[in-house]
Amino acid sequence: MLGTDPMRCFPQLLTLARHSLLAAGLLLSTASHAQWATIDWTIAETLLAINAPVSGIAQQPAYHDWVGEPRIPEGVMDIGLRTQPNFELMAQSPPEQTLLSPMFTGLIPRLEKIAPVGTFALYSPGADTWQEMQSLTRQLGELTDRNAEAEALIKSTQQLMAELRHQRSDTTPLLMVQFMDARHVRVFGENSLYNAVLEQLELPNAWDQPTNAWGFSLAGIEALARYPDATLVVVDPLPAGVEEQLEGSGLWQHLPSVQNGHLLHLPPVWSFGALPSAQRFARELTTALNAHFAE
Repeated sequence: MLGTDPMRCFPQLLTLARHSLLAAGLLLSTASHAQWATIDWTIAETLLAINAPVSGIAQQPAYHDWVGEPRIPEGVMDIGLRTQPNFELMAQSPPEQTLLSPMFTGLIPRLEKIAPVGTFALYSPGADTWQEMQSLTRQLGELTDRNAEAEALIKSTQQLMAELRHQRSDTTPLLMVQFMDARHVRVFGENSLYNAVLEQLELPNAWDQPTNAWGFSLAGIEALARYPDATLVVVDPLPAGVEEQLEGSGLWQHLPSVQNGHLLHLPPVWSFGALPSAQRFARELTTALNAHFAE
């Protein structure tokens, strides 16, 4: 535009500037109002912990039974079962993106008709669980523009583990279990969240058997008798009727840990969780151990 009077171009430039500012404002508005939905509780607890905007979480009453914290705020839509979400309900108010873990990939074709889908892995075979939990936190922080909050969660978790490591009582090796029914338990070892927390707290895990990708072995309760010196840590919730059945079970009552009083009950902590569950498990376990071994 050589030779053109700059003043004659000013109205055009002003119009372009206004359009650019409007477009930028719309982009910022879209980003600030973006909402994420998830059918995976591990992703859900991490999103809530970093204060990311969440529009929908699956199976919320069961989330509060099994995960406990962070609590789901009012106004977050319950989008149905984790294995069978309510697609029609989600389509009425589509999220920015639906987030899930690899175990739910079979739902991707239908979910993609509503909104883009993002998959985030945890408990990968051969991976370091503690490092994976931190990586997941950073990935979700970047996705939701909550990088600072993600780093703060990682730092607070590391600080908590350091503090509890110096506060916790010495203990016998631990057997960490969740009941499947009155005769069978999940026993948590390598690659589990519970074991990752034990390693951070420098506490011994008695279970020395192979575990699956989720970090547990499915065993009959008679297998626990092979560890007579262990302290048995039972993580709630118990399936309906199990507590009453155990009171009348000779097999359970004769376990060395039960007979010796080396038995702890912890409130629900999501065994397949990430850093929020790791914090909760570390606090609950340390409190229970200190109370038990102070007696």
